[in-house]
Amino acid sequence: MEWIIVSLASLLAGFVDAIVGGGGLILVPALFATFPAAVPADLLGTNKSAAIWGTGMATWQYTRRVAVRWQAMLPAALASFVGAFFGAWVVTEVSADFLRKLLPLVLVALLVYTLARKDLGREHAPCLAPRREALVATLIGLTIGFYDGFFGPGTGSFFVFLFVRVLGYDFLNASVSAKLLNLSTNAASLILFAAMGHVWWHFALPLALANVVGGLLGARMALKHGAGFVRGIFIVVVGLLILKTGYDAFLR
Repeated sequence: MEWIIVSLASLLAGFVDAIVGGGGLILVPALFATFPAAVPADLLGTNKSAAIWGTGMATWQYTRRVAVRWQAMLPAALASFVGAFFGAWVVTEVSADFLRKLLPLVLVALLVYTLARKDLGREHAPCLAPRREALVATLIGLTIGFYDGFFGPGTGSFFVFLFVRVLGYDFLNASVSAKLLNLSTNAASLILFAAMGHVWWHFALPLALANVVGGLLGARMALKHGAGFVRGIFIVVVGLLILKTGYDAFLR
């Protein structure tokens, strides 16, 4: 019965994650609620073992239909991997508790800015020269990748927002690029969790299959409805992130 519950959660998580990120908002709480006595690292590692496949398939589907700016995104993906791996190591040495109270405030600022700028991310107009774009994208990848390894919540939303605001992408192209970098950070985290024995492999297959189906459906929906649809989902996901991280920081 447990695998049915978490597989359905993985399906929904893959769907949401493929559009704008934030699948962890669904699958991670579902795993913790279903297995309350489990070691947290086991559940986080199992989540990554599913998420990487959904993200990978969504990325593949996007790149067949959307022209990814590879000259900027490939070095950014590599930097994201390095940043996430280093961040995951640092969190074993330093507490991330200070981020719990800061994160909801940062997300509120991000949401307010997005709502205030009605035209933000509606047109795809990269605004930097190729070399500068690659450098800036790499710095974004390294920074947010480190954050993902160190703490994690909202990683996809930060990638999307920065690609829209700093690089001039529309929300659809920003989401595609964010998927590629998220794939890289998930790989780094999964390697670390697997090496430390924190993955339930007997749950990995059904969760991965469900996540892939959700990811393909979400990517198809985003491609069909375009940047305006992705922007709307982005606002909803950031709003939910504010509620979740605010509760964790100030009420729990």
